Amino acid sequence: MLLLRLRTHSGSALQMAEKKLDCRGLACPHPVLKTKETIESGDITQVNILVDNAAARENVGRFLERMGYTVTVSEHEGSFEVAGSKALETSAREITPEPEEPKQTRKNEERKIAVLVGTECMGSGDDTLGRKLLINFVGTLKEMGSELWRLIFLNGGVKLTVEGSESLPILQELEKSGVYILVCGTCLNHFELLEKKKVGETTNMLDIVTALQLADKVISFT
Repeated sequence: MLLLRLRTHSGSALQMAEKKLDCRGLACPHPVLKTKETIESGDITQVNILVDNAAARENVGRFLERMGYTVTVSEHEGSFEVAGSKALETSAREITPEPEEPKQTRKNEERKIAVLVGTECMGSGDDTLGRKLLINFVGTLKEMGSELWRLIFLNGGVKLTVEGSESLPILQELEKSGVYILVCGTCLNHFELLEKKKVGETTNMLDIVTALQLADKVISFT
């Protein structure tokens, strides 16, 4: 149900809207998608979203912040309420990133390469060897230079980003150098590693798909 309120700002009456969403039980990325659909439907200045896991809490909160909302989070009996509020003077305009120039017309730019890691073991035959190979691979990524744009970790690959991982110092160095690291929140939840993640941004499938779409080249290990 949409709640409309009339308030006065600078001598004129403006319509404000509040919305509550119950996204408990929804798998990634549906809480973010429902939030996106809601705030794009009108001049929503206050939105409250109920979610039932920490990954969804982080994903929804981060999305709202990108859209110009001030975010607060509270916990109620195992669920999280993510509240986003926007000042009246900013509510009437949509906050979106500047459109990118089409890939085929960009000039004097290096390629943007995204590396997708969906496993903790490279290849098959011997898992111990496979883990060593993947660690060596991650350690060699810096040789790609500034073309390395995104590092995306899914499924077992998220284990490389947590406390105790041999790859952690390498990934932290890459992040400091400007490489943007995305770590699947649903995967971290599945392995009960969300609180142990030490590098990168906990993210959702919408952000991952968008990154793959914008990349000039994708290197995938799944």
